[in-house]
Amino acid sequence: MANFQSAKQLVRRYYQDFDGAATDQLTPTLKKYTTDKYPWRGMHPFYEQTGAQSVIDTFWRPFQTAFTHLQRREDIFFAGKNDCDNGQSIWVVSAGNLMGLFDQNWLGIPSTGKMAFLRYAEFHRVEDDKIVETALFCDILSVMHQAGHYPLPPMTGAHFIYPGPRTHDGLLFNDSDPLGTAKTMALVNQMAADLNALNISGEDLCPPEYLARTWHEDMIWYGPAGIGASYTIERYQQQHQYPFRENLADKVYNGHVARVAEGNYCGFFGWPNLNNRNKGGFLGLPSSDKQAPMRVVDIYRRDGDKLAENWIYIDLLHYLYEQGLDVLERSRKVNRTS
Repeated sequence: MANFQSAKQLVRRYYQDFDGAATDQLTPTLKKYTTDKYPWRGMHPFYEQTGAQSVIDTFWRPFQTAFTHLQRREDIFFAGKNDCDNGQSIWVVSAGNLMGLFDQNWLGIPSTGKMAFLRYAEFHRVEDDKIVETALFCDILSVMHQAGHYPLPPMTGAHFIYPGPRTHDGLLFNDSDPLGTAKTMALVNQMAADLNALNISGEDLCPPEYLARTWHEDMIWYGPAGIGASYTIERYQQQHQYPFRENLADKVYNGHVARVAEGNYCGFFGWPNLNNRNKGGFLGLPSSDKQAPMRVVDIYRRDGDKLAENWIYIDLLHYLYEQGLDVLERSRKVNRTS
């Protein structure tokens, strides 16, 4: 546990320094906490970057220029050993919202001058008191929705500023029970195995009892903008699982880069997690013969013997781009002519 605390304290110091840094101090602050060839993964249109300067130039400086008076509204924070490499690496996970005043256009999205929230989930691999790798997922489509420029068909679920855990215990700054941690990891792995079994069998309309093996009946699934959130197994199946499974074919599970748990919380991400082919209808897309990748983050809260809440981030802009639809470029053209 001492290693977890050391890793957590490093990331907390980094957030304190970085979030309070002036624009011209962003690069030296990030360099202080990272390695020279620090690898960073970001969603479309940011992709992979190497080194602090590239990360600041590509993502943080444009974002902090557009969103003034920025606050990190963290709901979940935990650390753990990576189940994907037999515990050889330690990752720290943070999730919540980056909130600011949307004062300048960002990625072609017109500014509003009003509060806006960017949902984020960030995974940091920590080694020798340095952040040696980061993956940052964020919900750009949610910002477009908040700004009144939502570019896709109506969502099957509900979209709003999602809350943190119902139990208000998502910030694990102290040690957690290792037995509870192991229980959470085992449950998430069982849930993932159940879903992969559906992929292999081709069974798209599993009964609710199948999900109830690992989920509470009143589960909440906080999906990304473009899909939306659902409450209860029944509505989750109606509003997301069945449309997702019926409209996407040839699903291939690729595994994860990192999968960590602590206490009642677990999170993972892949690059990509899975590939699939759009049969037509998903996100309003026509059918396609192309296998397209999905980069996904899942963060879970366990309650007792089952999962209760799930925060999802999917790089939907990249998924659409891979199939020939550049949502951001289309929005730029629309907003230039409107």
